[in-house]
Amino acid sequence: MKMKDYHIIYEDNHLLIVNKRAGILVQGDSTGDRTLTDVLKDYIKEKYQKPGAVFLHPVHRLDRPVSGLVVFARTSKALERMMELFRKREIQKTYWAVTRRKPDPIKGKLTHWLLKNEAKNTTTAYDYPEDKALKAELNYKLLGKINLHYLIEVEPITGRPHQIRVQLATLGCPIRGDIKYGYDRPNPDASINLHARRLYFVHPIKKTPIICKAAVPNNPFWEEFIELDPEEVKEKNLDHLYE
Repeated sequence: MKMKDYHIIYEDNHLLIVNKRAGILVQGDSTGDRTLTDVLKDYIKEKYQKPGAVFLHPVHRLDRPVSGLVVFARTSKALERMMELFRKREIQKTYWAVTRRKPDPIKGKLTHWLLKNEAKNTTTAYDYPEDKALKAELNYKLLGKINLHYLIEVEPITGRPHQIRVQLATLGCPIRGDIKYGYDRPNPDASINLHARRLYFVHPIKKTPIICKAAVPNNPFWEEFIELDPEEVKEKNLDHLYE
């Protein structure tokens, strides 16, 4: 069975927010593979019978092997304003990561300076300011343990390439399946167990609060971690929750 590339979480005239499957590119790269942006442009063209080119632009990136929420702008005005929200750090992002090692301490803040090697598509973390390296910060906490694996909730403060992957690896907790950053074996589907779980922001045009939550990937391994979600109960009565 072929997995669907995306599920729509929120849609209006300005924004399109989807839960992407692991394995599909958000934007084009050297592989030339079809991207989520291409797929969604086709969806909009067909749904709204739009002649000519469709304007659709991702507001941020999500690595190919990662699943979860991606925000797209449907107008240049929305794109500009959403990118400003990201720049000002007025978008709260929450990720789930599965590791085989327990983080020590079980909650905290990580600060590193990250340097990306474009040729190898890898990022190196330093504990001190390094020439051209960018400061990266995130907060994390352990949510619990299922069988032999730990579920860590991560809230990035900055948005650097491969940030969560390399910072957790530096903590001694490489993400399950992420052989690029030290996990000992890949997942069968080449995904890694990192999932963009929740987003909160104030809609840049409508000025209404938006909370989006992405269901975990449709496989038994991921699904057993849902019981550890501390937000499950208190979100039940929110009228601005989209999932």
